[in-house]
Amino acid sequence: MFKDIFDFSNIKGDVTGGLVAGVVALPLALAFGVQSGLGAIAGLYGAIALGILAAIFGGTATQASGPTGPMTVVSAALVANAIEVAGSLQDAMGIILLSFLIGGALQIVFGLINIAGYIKYFPYPVISGFMSGVGLIIIILQIFPFVGLDSAKSTLKVMADLPRLFSDVNWQALVLGGMTVVIYYLFPKITKAVPSPLVALIAVSVFAYFIQWDVPIIGEIPSGLPSLQLDGLFTIDPSAYFLVLEYGMVLAVLGSIDSLLTSVIADNMTKTKHNSNRELIGQGIGNMVAALIGGIPGAGATKGTVVNINSGGRTRLSGALHGAFLLTILLGLSSLAAYIPLAVLAGILIPIGFKIVDLKGLRHVKVVPRADAAVLILVLLWTTFGSLIQAVGIGITLAALLFMKRASDIGEEGMQVGTLAGFDGEKPWEDEVDFFEKFKDQIYIKHLYGPLFFGFTSHFQDQVKNIDEGVKVLVIRMDRVPYVDQSGIYALENAILDLALKDIKVVITGLQEQPKDLLTSIDIIPDLVPETQVFLHIEDSFDWLRTHLKGFEYTT
Repeated sequence: MFKDIFDFSNIKGDVTGGLVAGVVALPLALAFGVQSGLGAIAGLYGAIALGILAAIFGGTATQASGPTGPMTVVSAALVANAIEVAGSLQDAMGIILLSFLIGGALQIVFGLINIAGYIKYFPYPVISGFMSGVGLIIIILQIFPFVGLDSAKSTLKVMADLPRLFSDVNWQALVLGGMTVVIYYLFPKITKAVPSPLVALIAVSVFAYFIQWDVPIIGEIPSGLPSLQLDGLFTIDPSAYFLVLEYGMVLAVLGSIDSLLTSVIADNMTKTKHNSNRELIGQGIGNMVAALIGGIPGAGATKGTVVNINSGGRTRLSGALHGAFLLTILLGLSSLAAYIPLAVLAGILIPIGFKIVDLKGLRHVKVVPRADAAVLILVLLWTTFGSLIQAVGIGITLAALLFMKRASDIGEEGMQVGTLAGFDGEKPWEDEVDFFEKFKDQIYIKHLYGPLFFGFTSHFQDQVKNIDEGVKVLVIRMDRVPYVDQSGIYALENAILDLALKDIKVVITGLQEQPKDLLTSIDIIPDLVPETQVFLHIEDSFDWLRTHLKGFEYTT
């Protein structure tokens, strides 16, 4: 373990990647800290603890971890509920930090019992609706800070309070927020060498400081090393135990999903394979330490991880240095952060909120199965205006019930509902046996059985990733697939995109009505798979294969 922690084989790239990732993380850590309700320093503490410890003990060598939008929204909801129970923020800190602590401990337990193997079964509409809801929450809760006003802590109260925008708006804060958004979006068109959020943060804050506008600012930030926050941690009122366990579980599950999704992105960029269980343990350790020093929890940060990799980071040293850079800022420059206007942080968070919204899922809501669309919209609305915890639970339950109903209907129609067979040991069907035996080194024929739904998508994608080198065409036989849901269609899309990167063409045969309509509606056909590569029967595909496979001389 210590060998890969102190791996200096890529020292130059790791130092560069870590520093750039730290620069990207700084404005986000401050903004997420303010969004949580615990202050900018809580975001910085969380980014430092998680950034260093998750890199050292986690299972993804290039992961840059810290506060993220989804985790911050849950933390903010916890803070609001805890204050309602305890009466004040000071009295609620024990509830809040114990919830953070339990969330981290549960992540360690998840890693030890291999819970990562089950997270992949979350239906896409549930994840999509939840993430879009989180994005909308971030946007809505930043509306009033963007114009220099105090904001309610719930989206419903903010919406009810909207008329106040037209009477009490602080035009100076609005100008600063607008400048921040403009720089955020336009600066990357000039250069991407420096992160636009950092440029916007510094430029607009310096402008506001010298022009002396009367706008709300972050205020005093403690300097020096953080101290342990143990007061009240284990003396909370028993009536708050359920709240602690409820939010601890949600933070653990959400943080695990968020981190593992980022780990997959890192794998695709570096052509490596992360250790899911170790990653959850590392994230849990980081979040527990963050709680003990008063920091907010986080997860693997996609943006920071991508920047780290693109800047040369390849080992754990890069992620650890990203956290160490933030620690240096805390020790040396934290006093300057006190002058940052809250409107500037809102101008950074609002674009981030829009990025979190799953536009792809929403764009296809009219063409995916109605059950998937209903689940997505319900979870989105319940997340945005109700309870985040209930939204996920209701979404998963409803998705499972709807699928069971669909599977029952298929069974009544006499359709086969089976599992996906693997490539290894999968025997060719009678109408392809001669062809397969002769050209199996150049082509795979994948048989799909029964509905392609959220329970099978991860397994299917894993199979596609393991296709041997030298294979030129994958034929996907869907003769026995009567139904595809939103998770299934996106899994198929991602698999085809992965194959395109390997220069492997895809042929689809035997499409039934519902799968064909869905593939056409979201433009998999013809954008990813041309209509010339879609056939009613596999025998119809042989002429095309004869043309596109070198040395193919099959005769029917």
